[in-house]
Amino acid sequence: MINANGSLDLGFAEDDSFKPLAAKLRPKSLAEYEGQEHILAKGMPLALAIEQGKVHSLIFWGPPGTGKTTIAEIIANHANADIERVSAVTSGIKDIRQAIENAKDRATHQQRRTVLFVDEVHRFNKSQQDAFLPHIEDGTIIFIGATTENPAFELNQAILSRARVYTLKKLSESNLSNVLARAISYQEQSSTFDIIIDEATKKQLIALANGDARRLLNLFENCLEITNVENNQQILNKAQLIQVAGNKIALYDKGGDAFYDLISAFHKSVRGSDPDAALYWYARILTGGGDALYVARRLLAIASEDIGNADPRAMQLALNAWDTFQRVGPSEGERAIAQATVYMALAPKSNAVYTAFNQAKALAAKTSDLDVPLHLKNATSAITKELGHGGEYRYAHDEVGGFAAGENYFPEAIAQTTLYQPTDRGLEKQLRDKLNYLNQLDQQSDQKRYD
Repeated sequence: MINANGSLDLGFAEDDSFKPLAAKLRPKSLAEYEGQEHILAKGMPLALAIEQGKVHSLIFWGPPGTGKTTIAEIIANHANADIERVSAVTSGIKDIRQAIENAKDRATHQQRRTVLFVDEVHRFNKSQQDAFLPHIEDGTIIFIGATTENPAFELNQAILSRARVYTLKKLSESNLSNVLARAISYQEQSSTFDIIIDEATKKQLIALANGDARRLLNLFENCLEITNVENNQQILNKAQLIQVAGNKIALYDKGGDAFYDLISAFHKSVRGSDPDAALYWYARILTGGGDALYVARRLLAIASEDIGNADPRAMQLALNAWDTFQRVGPSEGERAIAQATVYMALAPKSNAVYTAFNQAKALAAKTSDLDVPLHLKNATSAITKELGHGGEYRYAHDEVGGFAAGENYFPEAIAQTTLYQPTDRGLEKQLRDKLNYLNQLDQQSDQKRYD
């Protein structure tokens, strides 16, 4: 919005100079809010309810810095309600009672509703959580709880039955880029100089934030505090980030090797069957601010590249660990990924499928002109049958043991190709024995054909 004097009005308070930048930039409306499009995009039920002021008690579950407190304040603004804040970290029953009394007094004397925002609600014990129930039911408060832990495990069923749970996600790179742009605009409007940040530094800021808008703004503000103004410009670069973020900058320095070295060390430790080293490098990644789900993705790659059919359960365990992280959050989810890490480190190893598939792709590229043999083609019409499509094809289920011994499934020019070479480790030993048996049947069939 443009003010009468022609300046840009970004909707910030006049007397908030003492506040950290994250507080100054806290959105006041859905139009300013960034992220959580899956529940707050235009036309979504929650967005419509907020815009119409028809709010209900709810729980926000998500990582830090994803906007739980901000949405609560936006809800209060749209509902023309006052907001009471209680933190389970610093508050007790006395604070809850005082907030409830304030809400009652407000409803009686001012005819105004009250949003009671309870941060880290999972930290309250059962009796403390129960204290909210009658006041939710009689409409004294609109209850909004915020938690970083899975509500299904940490909150009373009585609370859950009265409040809708919404899951918040880490902000995307695009979301964080918009937040940073807004912060730069605000700082430039609040000062008489320009702020210059090169693209590489912006990317590093966003990567270090790891989906957390508050962390992004704190890092940005810290960089500003240690950067001098020269020629009406404040230039932020990697040097300031290193001072602010310390060794964590190395993990996200995509121009260097630190990030990939940690992942490489983790992968090679699992491949080398060393669970202790694998756990250490996993912990190093987390300590450096890395995303546990990146490790989960790498475990899926390890399951097919380094374990393969020696233990097919490895891939399912990797998927289960990933799913657990998404269901219960970082505190419990990181441990599930650690469990999968140890299992895969001790699982039998085989890269036979990995090697065979690479060879198959190379062979396919070299022989892409070879036609499909007639007996393997699909006879889709009388004409194709006359051409011999599907002719002399042996239906495996009708053969002894369900195997058509001697049948060739390759183009004739590469009929003797062998790609998959199972190892003698884990389940693959049984697969190797089965493959050897089938090869023997093929050889016996060929011998009979020539006798």
